[in-house]
Amino acid sequence: MPALWIAHVTVTDADAYAKYAELAGPAIAKHGGRFLARGGRFKQLEGQERLRNVVAQFPSLEAAEACYNSPEYQQALDHARDASERELLIVETTE
Repeated sequence: MPALWIAHVTVTDADAYAKYAELAGPAIAKHGGRFLARGGRFKQLEGQERLRNVVAQFPSLEAAEACYNSPEYQQALDHARDASERELLIVETTE
């Protein structure tokens, strides 16, 4: 079952976060992920607004979790930890 990786982000250090994005993209692609939305226009209807929203589709929940735990993604994440406030979840799709 495919799965979506959904991130809501407030960037606090644009330079450091740019390094995260540079490294995260290839790590996500390596695990079969592809971006469906990456920082585009949005309308906040409920909850805390985050100015950057990202949705990536993976072949499965397990592939998305393996990506998150991979050395490549963890290296990228080192640049995001002090450069952003984030929420990230993985959810299976119905198709």
